[in-house]
Amino acid sequence: MPPPMAADERFNGLARLARRHFNVALSLIIRLDGGRPAIAGCDGLPLSEAARALTLCAAALPSAELLVVADTRGDPRFAQAPQGLDALLPFYAACPLLATDGTPLGALCLFDGQSHHLDASQRDSLQELAMQAAALLVGDHALLHLQAEADILRDSERRLAQAIAGSLTGIWERNFQTGEIIYSKGWKAMLGYSENEVSNRIEDSYLRVHPDDLAYVQATIQAHFDGLTERYEVEHRIRCKDGRYKWICSRGQVVGRDNAGKPLRMIGTTSDISATRAMSESLQQSVDLITSLTNEVPGLVFQYRRRPDGAAYFSYVSAGIQDIYEVRADQVANDTAAIEAIIHPDDLPAYAASLDLSALNLTPWHLEYRVVLPRQGLRWRQGDARPQRLEDGSTLWHGFITDVTERKRIEAELQEFATIDFLTQLPNRRHFMAQIDAELARIQRGTDHSAAVLMCDLDHFKSINDQWGHAIGDLALKHFASLLREQLRKIDIAGRVGGEEFAVVLVGADSAEAVAFAQRVQQRMAASPLFDGDRHIPLTISVGVAVMESSDASALASLSRSDTALYRAKQNGRNRIEYQPLSAAPVAQA
Repeated sequence: MPPPMAADERFNGLARLARRHFNVALSLIIRLDGGRPAIAGCDGLPLSEAARALTLCAAALPSAELLVVADTRGDPRFAQAPQGLDALLPFYAACPLLATDGTPLGALCLFDGQSHHLDASQRDSLQELAMQAAALLVGDHALLHLQAEADILRDSERRLAQAIAGSLTGIWERNFQTGEIIYSKGWKAMLGYSENEVSNRIEDSYLRVHPDDLAYVQATIQAHFDGLTERYEVEHRIRCKDGRYKWICSRGQVVGRDNAGKPLRMIGTTSDISATRAMSESLQQSVDLITSLTNEVPGLVFQYRRRPDGAAYFSYVSAGIQDIYEVRADQVANDTAAIEAIIHPDDLPAYAASLDLSALNLTPWHLEYRVVLPRQGLRWRQGDARPQRLEDGSTLWHGFITDVTERKRIEAELQEFATIDFLTQLPNRRHFMAQIDAELARIQRGTDHSAAVLMCDLDHFKSINDQWGHAIGDLALKHFASLLREQLRKIDIAGRVGGEEFAVVLVGADSAEAVAFAQRVQQRMAASPLFDGDRHIPLTISVGVAVMESSDASALASLSRSDTALYRAKQNGRNRIEYQPLSAAPVAQA
């Protein structure tokens, strides 16, 4: 057994309070140091004698539930109890000390030579004392981290006080007058560098940013320099010493400006979000819950309680509630009306249902939802919490809510990049094929009888590229895509499926309606010629028309028919419309 550590008077005070409140012989607060139990606080016995009781506390450390044993005699869990503990048993109670993410930190243990029964109120009191002890342990861990950063930075106390709001891993300070940026040891280590391997020049810092992210990073930080944003915050890739790129979140704020408003000094933090980023991209993100209880950490730490009659309130909220929800703590102390009023109406049913399900099955609560705030407007929030059932039937959640607006924006951009052709802003081939497959499935279910499929090809496109250049070729594609989009209904589908080939699905249309549509597109092109300056770029299209039938084995069948008609239109002189029936002779339209 490891020797007991010197008890801390803060924990001694809690232990003393617990012993007197519950009228027991011994109260111990156990902390885990490197996975091994040690005494953090004690009341009732000297430390040297109390250390013998550590083995009895070991059973509570891996558990997340309150353990109360009114009489340990005959209980096999206490069969190996050390000799000489008769005065401390048969009563034993242990309440685990847990971090906000459920990580075990230790336990608050009670011993007495007389049997005890704890009612619901006493159990609540024991858990509240355990929460206070856990908060002290979490605070100690955060303090150790801050002290380590303080030892690295010579002028640490001033810098750390201003940077702590965003400090998670590494700290940096930028001096605009000297053109230097100073990094903490933790920042350098995060990228694999030793103390003297990173230049302090501003221009060198941009060389480490991924080329695809550089313009975005520079634009975001310039907006902050210009006073357009309250603080600088950006997620991007950065090159490590070994050449690999990792995702980081960089936060900062200008803390000094000259009389003209130009920045002089900026302080910020950088954190490694590679793992979180990877989980987000695979839709399996789980947020690393903030363990620090300081109100300066971005986000909302909360304790939410729902009584058996359905009444609910927040029994604890951190100062972050003002940023996350733009409400005060007293507004949610008695009910949740203020929160429900700002949740987006479309997300409110899912919000309520997710809490109901979590309470019913005691499963972790996880939800991404929107809020509409008076100052910030529409924002995305992500909530994570772990529920527990109380003796009175209430459900109590401990959790954390964070702002994921930027991540949701990036996810939306990535989704658009994956489905939209960048040049024409029409669906790309893969996305179009998914849509046409869905349309065929709808027809085969009997929702509608048919749909028309058109293949469109810009005539002599290679010649346009050869004669006018690829920039004009791109302009021609964009010009046609714009004209095509004007003719589509909201229910229609169009996409760029090849270099100069476009496909269209007219939902519910027959061949005559499809031909009329193609004629309108040709007429629109004739009425809207393409110019490069004063140079006219000849531009016409050939169109192949077919009808999608419920008997088609796949969407490729109707595409193939329309492609056959398109080929015939090009063979017959281009700038034509040809129709390919399902099983009859082809029909020339124009």
